[in-house]
Order: sequence, then structure tokens, then C-alpha cells
Amino acid sequence: MSHLAPLISDLALILITAGVTAILFKWLKQPVVLGYIVAGFLIGPHFFLLPSVVDPGNIAIWADIGIVFLLFALGLEFSFRKLIAVGGQASIATVINMSAMIAVGYLAGQLIGWTHIESIFLGGMLSMSSTTIIIKAFTDMGLQRKKFAGIVFGMLIVEDLAAILMMVLLSTIAVSKHFEGTELIVNVLRLVFFIVVWFVAGIFLIPILLKRFKKYLNDEILLIVSIGLCLGMVLFANAVGFSAALGAFIMGSILAETAESDQIEHLIKPLKNLFGAIFFVSVGMMLAPDIFVTHGGTILIFTVIVLVGRVIFATVGVLASGQGLRVSLRSGFSLAQIGEFSFIIATLGIQLGVISHFIYPLIVTVSIITTFTTPYLIRFANPAYMMLEKIIPPRWSKLLNGYRTAYGRDASETRQSDWDKVLKNVLLTMLIFTFLSLAVFFLSRQYLIPLITDNIRHNWGAVAAAALTLLLMSPFLAGLALPRKKIKTEYNRLWADNRFNKGLLVSLRIARIILCVALIMMVLVPLFPGATALLVPVSLLIMFVLVFFERFGKRPEMMEDLFLENLNEKERMEENSKAVNQQVTNLLLGKNVHIEEIEIPHNAPVVGKTLAELNFKQTAGVNIISIIRGVQRINVPNGAERIFPFDRIFVAGSDEEIQKFLQLTQEKILKPDADASDAAHQISLTQYAVEDDSPLTGRSIGELQIRERTGCIIIGVDREQQTISEFDADFVLQQGDVLWLAGENKFLEDFEKQWAIDPS
Repeated sequence: MSHLAPLISDLALILITAGVTAILFKWLKQPVVLGYIVAGFLIGPHFFLLPSVVDPGNIAIWADIGIVFLLFALGLEFSFRKLIAVGGQASIATVINMSAMIAVGYLAGQLIGWTHIESIFLGGMLSMSSTTIIIKAFTDMGLQRKKFAGIVFGMLIVEDLAAILMMVLLSTIAVSKHFEGTELIVNVLRLVFFIVVWFVAGIFLIPILLKRFKKYLNDEILLIVSIGLCLGMVLFANAVGFSAALGAFIMGSILAETAESDQIEHLIKPLKNLFGAIFFVSVGMMLAPDIFVTHGGTILIFTVIVLVGRVIFATVGVLASGQGLRVSLRSGFSLAQIGEFSFIIATLGIQLGVISHFIYPLIVTVSIITTFTTPYLIRFANPAYMMLEKIIPPRWSKLLNGYRTAYGRDASETRQSDWDKVLKNVLLTMLIFTFLSLAVFFLSRQYLIPLITDNIRHNWGAVAAAALTLLLMSPFLAGLALPRKKIKTEYNRLWADNRFNKGLLVSLRIARIILCVALIMMVLVPLFPGATALLVPVSLLIMFVLVFFERFGKRPEMMEDLFLENLNEKERMEENSKAVNQQVTNLLLGKNVHIEEIEIPHNAPVVGKTLAELNFKQTAGVNIISIIRGVQRINVPNGAERIFPFDRIFVAGSDEEIQKFLQLTQEKILKPDADASDAAHQISLTQYAVEDDSPLTGRSIGELQIRERTGCIIIGVDREQQTISEFDADFVLQQGDVLWLAGENKFLEDFEKQWAIDPS
């Protein structure tokens, strides 16, 4: 018998143990992630009552794959559009919360004698909430549709992006061993450069390829293509000096903007769950019981910092973003834990060799403790608000209500000024076209220019290399220098308004021209080092050619239109499928009215009843705006409309009213006499022999009406060693026939009794 590889036996041990602990923690109504960590401890080197993993090195590789798939799935859920949608509100709250926690973590590390790098890593680990734990807690407690939950989800989105940036910066600090500000700024700019180039190039190319080959993309091929794109970006990110996690996250965020994102997310989910489980098991394997003895005081300190610090700073952050005290407190109490990103940051520190190994199990222990307290802290938020409300002076009403409410308007209701539109469009265009031009230049300098100059000697090689490089850069250089047609109306209004506006607009135009010339000079100067003074007018001439030749001017417009079409495709599809216009939704949010889409379960108590009977306005306080039933859409339904199973109902109301509506519609009812799992209602087969004295002999099936009288059906007749399966109502039964009967057990048992005598 061949020897079983340790990888297979270790994987079997991991998955069996993880499955058992996951079921146990599900039964205990605790997060499954904690079950995986406990499973890792049980099969790790510090627990001796169960078999242990033979080769931890192999498991570490699987765990690295787990991180890749976790970050890829996170990117699929992330979407840069979501980041724009949550806007400055979540960003302000997150920046305050994370900055304060990083500072407190660093000070705590210094006070207990850790190194500067360990203290910085500690601050990063203590600044990250657990997306998995929070979503699980909100789902279990039915809070996911509350207003504060939306703010928390927005903060988690910003945190995820900040975590990616933090990992790059921590890697830079760890490798350089010092904290030089210039180097950090360079690495941040380098990161921004690659993110912009990857994202723009990905949005421009990937949706086109997916649409071109859509007819070939079944689930199997789409899964392979998606994983291939993910791992390809991982390889590329690693090749240019970034982490695998960053590459996976970026590709996930690119695919999140495509029309196939939901399908890809569905296909990737099992892989994410499998490899994610292995990652969390590997985390648990590093737990050591003696950590509680040797570092019990440190664990207690860090736990208090997380539970108290995150509540305070997250609450202050949400208050600073304009929300009232109740919403801010509920948000703050929800974010008082650390989780999976903290483990990833700790793993990064250990891989880089800059933090001690005991820190990993210490952070995991703090995470476990704070995770268990999360549901209780969420419940304590309302009592905490009631206590504070009593002691806050009435003149501080803005603190209770939030300055957004106090001023009577929300940011979504304010009209964006012409300057906002012009600056946003121009600066974003400058950023994108500059980065794309630089990307072409760097690639050309690395590969194209050496190839040409090595094969074509003297100045002709330099001329050819410069011409080809500038030709490749020409769409982006033209887009950088050309006036923006999409903001022509706003531009003209500002120009006609006053002289100050004219000066600023001219300055913007000059800045774009200077930037375009500088990029051309960047190509020419290294190739013609002795003619720098001559290259300035040459660069200006090249720029004017790009601007005034119609062919060059159209290319950036076409590319921009195609990019925006790809970027907006998913949003356009989602908007068209919505029952309520987004503008209406935003206006209602300012009036504390929310619109929610709720699917009716097949066994809900409201199924089959009319809206007039249910009277949701009276019983729950909500208004039914629309009902979507398959491909049918019923807008503003009347009272005679009935509720069908799996109807998607759009309701408008406050948080409390929508929760009450959910209770009315989501409660499931089971009918004991129609339980699908009841064995008494299963269909069985039996045989019945037609004897000489049987009342069936000589009579046709239609005459006997067996189906109507007994609830059974004849599916076959054995006659003279042949089976007859096709017969009609005129088929006559004969002595010696063997009937094959199908029906429920109780009907089959009664069949022979009923036909023992002639029922006629």
C-alpha cells in the first residue's frame, strides 16, 4: 500500500476537526471563526490529547493561499463605488478611530518595553475591527438594516482599504528598519501609482474581454478565469515589490465593477470558505496555554484598550462626522473587537522577522475575548445612551441630535457647485492620464528603448525609440492637454462669472500644459542628454501637434467614454433593476425614511393574503411602494393585490417600522400535516397479485378508479414474464397479473383491505 503524503493526512485532520468545532460553535451561537481557531489549538503542538499536524510548513503555504482568497473575496465585496458612496462621513469617523488606536497601541507597546517596530505593528493590529464578526453579530441580532449598521459597514469598507495601505507601509518600515518620512512618502506615492494604473487598465480591458467571450463563460470557465486573473495579479504585485494580499485585493476590486461580479463572488465563496478556514486553523495552532501565565497582564491591558479605546474613539469619530449621540454610541460599541486583519498584520510581521513570535498568540487571545463580548456590548449601547442623555445639558442638543440634523440638511441634498465639478473632473483626469503616461514610459524604458537602441546605432536609434514611446503615450498626453468637453457648460459659467475665476481656469490649463511638456521631456532628455535647451521647444511642438491634430484628440475621448461605460455598466444594470430611483432614496434618507427590499419566504404567514387584509400601514407603519414578482413589477399596488411566495417587496419606513414589518413577514410557519421531512408522507412501491377471486379480475383500470378511491396508482403490470408500462384506461386486468403500485405507505397498507371484497 502506497504511503500517504503528510499534506493529505494533515488536511484531513484540519478539516475534520474544523468541521466538528464549527458545528459546536454554531450550536453555541458563536462566530464560526472562533471554532476554527479552537480547532487549530486542538491539533497544534501545544495540545497533546489529539493527533497533531505533521508538517506545519505545508499548512503555512495553504494559509497563505487562504489569505489570498480572503483578500480577493474582500475586494469583490469592496468596490471603489461603495467607497465613494459612503463618502466623507465614514472616512472621517474611520480616520479618527484608527489614528487614535494606532497612537494608543504604539504608546502601550513602548510602555511595556517593546521595540519601536513591534509597537507600530501593535498599533496597526489594535486599529482593525473584524468585518466577519460584526456582520455575523448584526445578522444574528437582526440589526443589519438599522441606520447605525449602515455607518458601521461604511467604516469597515474604509478600514479595509486603510489596512491594505497599512500593510504596504508596515512592510516598508520593517525592511528599512527606520522611519524616514521621505521614504514613506515615496512608497505611498508608489502604491497610489500602481493602484491607479492597475485599476484603470483593469476596468478598461477586463470587462471588454468578459463581454467578448461571454457565451463561452459557464460557471466552470468563469471560475478558472477569475482565479487565473487573481493569481496573475498576485504574481505581478509581488514582482514590483508589493504583497500578494494587495494584488488579490486589487483584482477583486476590479472584478467587483464588472457585470459578472455577483456570479464570480458566488463561485469564489466555497474556495474562500475552505482556504479561509485553513488560515484561521493555522492561527489557532499558534495559541499556547502558557501565554496566559507569562503574558496575562499584557493580555488584560490590550483587551481593556480595545474594549474601551475603540468604543470611545469610534463614537467620537462618528460624532465628528455629524451623527447624533445614539447612532454614534451604537456604532462605537459595535466596533469594539479585533479580528482577521489583525491576524494578517501579525503574520506579515512574523514573516518579515520584525516582531516576536509570542505576539501572534497574544493578539489571537485578545481577539477571542473581544469577539465574545461583541453581542453584549452592542446590547449595552442603548442603556449607555439613556444614562448619558440624563446628564447632558439641554444646550448641548446638537451633540444628541448631530449637527447634520441640526442644520436640517444632509450632504446628499446639497447641490455640487460648478467649481466642485470642474476641479473633480480636471484633477482626476490629470491624475489618471499622468499615471498612465508614466506607466507606458517605465515599461518602454525597461524593455522597448533598450531593444531599439541596441539594434539601431547612433542618433537614429534614439529618434526611433523616442518616436515610438511618445506614440504609445500620445492618447494619454493628448487627454492631459486637451480641454474637457464634459464640463464645458460649467467651465463657461465660471469663465463668465468674474475675473478671479478666469485667472484660476487659465492657471489650471497652464498647469496641464506644463505637466504634458514635462512628461515629453522625461522621454527625450535621457535619449538626447546633450540637447536639453533644444528639447523644450521640441516638446512644446510635440504637445501642440497632439492637441491640434483631430486624430489624437479623438482617441482620449473614445478611451474615456469606453472606460466610463465599463465602469458604470454594473451600476446601470442595478439601477435599471431597482424599483425606486436612487435620487428618491437619497431624499427620503434625509427625512429618516428608508426604502428596503425584502423577499417573502415561501412559508411566511402573509402569503396568499391581500394587502387590504394585511394592512401593513396600520400594523407596521410602512408603505408598500412596489412588488417585483419574477419579471413582473407592480408599482404602488392596490389593496386587492395578494402576496405570493418569493415576492420582492419594497417598503418605505423608519428603522423601527421596517423591523416590525420584518417580524410580520419573515416568521415561518410549519404545517405538521404537510411536513416535507415526515417519512409517513413518502412515496413507496409495493406489489399486488391479481388472483382468481380478486374483485380486480376482468375489469378495466378506468372502471376500477383505483387512483380516486385509494390514493394509489398503477405504474406497471407484470404479465407472462413481461412488464407492461404503457397502458390506457381500457386496459383489462387478468388473473395472474402482478400490479406495481405507488403511493403513501398508509394508502398502500389499506389497498388490499379495500379490495379484499368487491367495492362495487
